[in-house]
Amino acid sequence: MNPMTCLRPAVCSAALMLGSVGATAAAADTPARLAKIPRVQAAVQQIRAEDALTLREQIEIAEIPAPPFQETARAQDYLRRLRAAGLKDASIDATGNVIGVRKGSRGKPLLVISAHLDTVFPEGTDVKVVQRDGRYYGRGLTDDSRGLTALLSVLRAMEANKLRTVGDVMFVATVGEEGLGDLRGVKALFRDRPDIDGFLSVDTAGGKDGHRLIAHATGSHRWEISFIGPGGHSFGAFGTPSAIHAMGRAIANIGDVRTPSSPKTTFTVGVVSGGTSVNTIASDAKMLVDIRSNDGPALLATEKEIMAAIDKGVAAENARWDAPEAKRVRPEPKLLGDRPAGVSAPDSHVIRVSQQSWKALGLAVPALETASTDANVPIGLGIPAATVSGGGEGGGAHGPEEWYKPVDAWQGPQALLLSTLALVGVDGATKPELPVRKPRAR
Repeated sequence: MNPMTCLRPAVCSAALMLGSVGATAAAADTPARLAKIPRVQAAVQQIRAEDALTLREQIEIAEIPAPPFQETARAQDYLRRLRAAGLKDASIDATGNVIGVRKGSRGKPLLVISAHLDTVFPEGTDVKVVQRDGRYYGRGLTDDSRGLTALLSVLRAMEANKLRTVGDVMFVATVGEEGLGDLRGVKALFRDRPDIDGFLSVDTAGGKDGHRLIAHATGSHRWEISFIGPGGHSFGAFGTPSAIHAMGRAIANIGDVRTPSSPKTTFTVGVVSGGTSVNTIASDAKMLVDIRSNDGPALLATEKEIMAAIDKGVAAENARWDAPEAKRVRPEPKLLGDRPAGVSAPDSHVIRVSQQSWKALGLAVPALETASTDANVPIGLGIPAATVSGGGEGGGAHGPEEWYKPVDAWQGPQALLLSTLALVGVDGATKPELPVRKPRAR
């Protein structure tokens, strides 16, 4: 029997609750100790009992459009859901984040558990969820409607079972996690709240086995490069440098840049545009460049090479026509996105407690992964942070065939509940595992 599937949690044996964790290890593991407390057992069982409700809620949230920079409707709905679940101290901040604080007896440490509101899909995209072949299909259904739902499930379980914590738990639904949103929601959160001690992001469903633990942050810089020139008629002004030709030379040079395989570092020119007509020497052109790495210095080194490649391409176009200063093409770079890279220490409190929570549930501990999520920001600031999955299986994120399968879906919120309680402590039962940090200067 899975140790957390007992139908009568008050009489579950200690041996069952310890699952695969040995007696000696269990004595040192706060999640395992918490799993023996009747009120916590009842909260864990409530999450499983509400599995159908949670799935219905996930579908309802997914069917509220939340295109990039247009998350307001979903934010307002989510605020209503937080309040209905018992979090009266909740509101929408100036950036658009939905934030609610569940107070503890001492107020510290302060732990954020978070999911993101936005999707990658533009306005007008059909977000209706359909069921076929044992799966649910819907754009944004896993990324990140599942995460948003997991937070609500944890909140309801804590409220219904009167689990008073030592530290505060901040429930956050962020804006701007995807694409050119540039993590603006979570950046604003940490700008405004320098007193946050730890951070757990819940993003998407799990992989094949339903569970993920992301501890390494893939950083990225996203650039818009504009090429500006005098332009002119394709015949009458022939010999004038072309913004499009300069961009083409730059792209060819970028394609020759070599990057290290370890740490993995990548780049792409993802979008190009420009020009006026077929018989015009282009006076403007534009491209979007994405540079990523699991290591900050490697990212910056590659970025330097790419900028040099752009300058070289522009210089070659101007030299080709021996253009005077007034008729040269010039590049104008604009940074659109800056996601910090970093690594959470494998023995950090957030990582360790997350792993122990899976063990207390009798589940295998997933390998540490690397990805770009809201956790990039706190990891970059040196704050204990990780991203976990919301339970169930899913795939096809960011595409028209995004799918979700609620296989043992309750396990994700159950693990999140145990991790949250262990990190902030349960009043009268366990001390917080999460250290209180010295507040950062604003």
